Amino acid sequence: MALDALRSALPDYAGDLRRNLASVVDGGRLPERQLWGALLACAIAVRSPAVLRAVAPEARERLGPEAYDAARSAAAAMAANNVFFRARHLLSDPGYGHLRTGLRTNVLGARGVPKADYELWCVAVSAVGGCGACLDEHERALRRAGADRETVQEALKVAAVVHAAGTVLDAEAAFGDG
Repeated sequence: MALDALRSALPDYAGDLRRNLASVVDGGRLPERQLWGALLACAIAVRSPAVLRAVAPEARERLGPEAYDAARSAAAAMAANNVFFRARHLLSDPGYGHLRTGLRTNVLGARGVPKADYELWCVAVSAVGGCGACLDEHERALRRAGADRETVQEALKVAAVVHAAGTVLDAEAAFGDG
């Protein structure tokens, strides 16, 4: 499993991260499709080549073509939306919230996967992107689809450990120690 190699590549100072990654992947409560879609979408959002190389091949096998593409489309859509809506929210002029967005969001109705899966992946990517407005919007949609708070929190944990793994491994590569 490529994730085993990813975990073992984490340095000793990131031992808690190694254990947290194992816990989220091996002991989490998300069904396989939701977990692997979240892992893939977050790996894309984190932009760490090492993490993406570790996650993508296994995600492709575990998800199948439709879910694999839907997870990638969630990452792509949230890459734009997280920046736009976070920036608009951070502006002190509330009038921006009344302007037409003008960005296409057809992909947010991803076909081939349950809506709850797609919304979960959007929540996870929005956690990486730090967009409170997107987190709120997709969390509400996920909850309307029947997800409980524990499921949402599990997506946040996936986002946290994937982000941290990317940060540590990219830093190690830059230091020349990894």
